[in-house]
Amino acid sequence: MICMRSIGIRSLALVLTVLVVASSCKKKEPTSLKPGKTSSKTGLAYNTEDGFQVKQYKALPAGPDLVFIEGGRFTMGSLEEDVMGTRDNLERTVSIQSFYMDETEVANVHYLEYLDAVQRDSSEEFYRRALPDTNVWFNPLSFNDSYVNMYLRHPGFRLYPVVGVSWSQATDYCTWRTNAVNLSMFAKGSGDGQKAKKGISFGKKKEPAQAEVASTTEPTSLSVESGYVLPNYRLPTEAEWEYAAKGMIGTQYADENQSNQRIYPWDGSTLRQPRGRKQGTMLANFKRGRGDYAGIAGKANDGAIITQEIRSYPANDNGLYDMAGNVNEWVQDVYRPLSYMDFNDLNSLRRDGYMDEAKNYDSKNSNSLISDNIRVYKGGSWSDVAYWMSPGTRRFMEQDSSTATVGFRCAMISTGRNR
Repeated sequence: MICMRSIGIRSLALVLTVLVVASSCKKKEPTSLKPGKTSSKTGLAYNTEDGFQVKQYKALPAGPDLVFIEGGRFTMGSLEEDVMGTRDNLERTVSIQSFYMDETEVANVHYLEYLDAVQRDSSEEFYRRALPDTNVWFNPLSFNDSYVNMYLRHPGFRLYPVVGVSWSQATDYCTWRTNAVNLSMFAKGSGDGQKAKKGISFGKKKEPAQAEVASTTEPTSLSVESGYVLPNYRLPTEAEWEYAAKGMIGTQYADENQSNQRIYPWDGSTLRQPRGRKQGTMLANFKRGRGDYAGIAGKANDGAIITQEIRSYPANDNGLYDMAGNVNEWVQDVYRPLSYMDFNDLNSLRRDGYMDEAKNYDSKNSNSLISDNIRVYKGGSWSDVAYWMSPGTRRFMEQDSSTATVGFRCAMISTGRNR
């Protein structure tokens, strides 16, 4: 009886072993990262001399300074009392695909790197168009002359957010950064960076009429199929920016429930650290009231009379710095006061006057400022009161205008992953 039981156990163990081996030998299904050696539809082999080339691909790391933002559903719109009476961002539910966003705002040293590349490789006309307007600091009733001369270029301001940059200039920077980063990625992946570099132009020494090439040329030697090319850097959409700023991932608990909404990029209605060793310190730099930009010497509430060095205040739950305060930030969207009515609830973006044309607004008689060249900016700045630091608030300005309170950061789509 014992012998029969022993044989039965051995037989069962043998069967289980066979099943495990058989399951491990099961053909693996192709994936984007591992498509296999042959086409699952035609059976033809990949990568033969005359066949279709499917490059080996390992997921690239995120571009420099980019933070992954997992997409999802959120309530877009202003949660603050509408003290301005604009009613231009009422609440609605939208969903955002996963994407990447710069951890910090673009700083002076980053923009100077761009200017250096443009000066070496582009026309004089394009270089002059790329220069920030340092006169945004000038005020006939203030002594801000030092900022006019020093803020952009002095080493002491290297990691302060760049200002005086228009929406158009910020967009050109994104195009240059795409080319520069992809060239670097391609060189590391292919070992042929010098050859690739010869195929890239940023408008090098061209006639003035061709200077626009500097902002539109694509890197001709870098194919998307190579796997060494990142998607384009760009300005975030308004929906992406607001979603990333709120950081609602930090309010979730079981089964998609949320414990609270957020007025600011952090919990609560206070603007100070509520607990811990830094209790009472400011969570962002802003203007507390008329004439009060920083508090009293020795007890400065936010430590900054104008802008402050990036990463000086705590990051939000998405790991992003200065999504409130420091400087406002440009987003892609054209401004319309009724954007909350005419929108797509997936990856919402207003790119032009579709369904709400500029001709509907009386700009010719100076009764309206609305046009297709008006762009949204968000986030509040060192010169704004706390109301504007709520992610749902929005303002607008001509895309070729700039101020000392508006900067920008870049974003990028996420390829091949949602989490």
